[in-house]
Amino acid sequence: MRAYERLLRYVAFDTASDPESSTCPSTEKQKLLGAELVREMKEMGIGDAVMDEHGYVYGTIPASVGCEKAPVIGFIAHMDTVCEVPHADIKARVVPYDGGELTLNTERGIVLSSSDFPELAKYAGKELVVTDGTTLLGADDKAGVAEILTMAEMLLSDSTIRHGTVKIGFTPDEEIGRGADLFDVPGFGADFAYTVDGGAFGAVEYENFNAASMKVIVTGKNIHPGTAKNKMINAMLVAMEYNAMLPPVERPEHTEMYEGFYHITSMYGSVEHAELGYILRDHDLQKLEDKKTFARNAAEYLNGIYGDNTVVLEIRDSYRNMDAVVKQHWHLIENARKAIETVGGKPVTMPVRGGTDGAKLCYKGLPCPNLGTGGGNFHGRLEYACVQSMDQCAASLAEIAKLYGAMAR
Repeated sequence: MRAYERLLRYVAFDTASDPESSTCPSTEKQKLLGAELVREMKEMGIGDAVMDEHGYVYGTIPASVGCEKAPVIGFIAHMDTVCEVPHADIKARVVPYDGGELTLNTERGIVLSSSDFPELAKYAGKELVVTDGTTLLGADDKAGVAEILTMAEMLLSDSTIRHGTVKIGFTPDEEIGRGADLFDVPGFGADFAYTVDGGAFGAVEYENFNAASMKVIVTGKNIHPGTAKNKMINAMLVAMEYNAMLPPVERPEHTEMYEGFYHITSMYGSVEHAELGYILRDHDLQKLEDKKTFARNAAEYLNGIYGDNTVVLEIRDSYRNMDAVVKQHWHLIENARKAIETVGGKPVTMPVRGGTDGAKLCYKGLPCPNLGTGGGNFHGRLEYACVQSMDQCAASLAEIAKLYGAMAR
């Protein structure tokens, strides 16, 4: 089975995670896909495939004879999707792409166009997996799941591919920053791993944001508007004032490459109480700390005007830049690049303007850079995946397994 065929099956499962939930997984429906993956893994010969009580799926492909002492390599992807855009009843299909505009939905006039997304030009003459433009696709990261299991089928069905022990892991809740939290690194048993959770095929990524979340809680004072002069403190207006104090040029829509940002993700309130949600990001750890300091100083300034504890911040670190760990194991990058070139791709390395499970796993003892999956426009209604790029990705994963198999001690 080809990778895109698996993707078409997997996107039928609604696996959106829920940031407001305290359970793991945050939504039980993620376990439905997990159970299906375990069934499929067992069917192809992965006898130890299992899903634990938290929704994590694990499995092992035994080493080829003579490669038992090779480094143990893992491949990891996540099962959940974001919940901020429509994520159920996905109508996915494969269409030829000839370049220019691709109409996704004639009735609603929804178009995927290379004029809006110039990177589409390289897919002219190929096939794309798309939706009808009313939902996301879920290629982030079900494309990665599909490619890993396609690689597994290749290794298990072709005895001429010599490889060491290969570990497979699928996580829940990556999209809400918790995918690696309960990942069983010792039980997984890999020496090194790759997350397969990136964009275009050929991406080899080892630099990501340092990340934090920030909640801004504003307490106001409600007085009848007829007698409110010099008495009322409108929490919503104070919240707006706070947001206006953060640097406008340091928003996602004005930044690229290594530039960090403050990104407001939620806002609600009343006269008495308002809350703002943010994510803070920067590749440079000190610059992230500087952003936290700026945010705190803005709150203190407003407290000096409106009274102590009018504005209260809750800041929580989410993950760190993986580069310091991966650079100690540069063979992971070199072998990924070799594998991509072997299957006809061109390796490209750029800083990840986000994070992956691998960022946390690096600091839990499992060096874990990230690889592209052949998709684009993630987290939106215009998401797509390229059929031929998915094939190349799956083939490159098998090549990585071969390269480490050749390193048998």
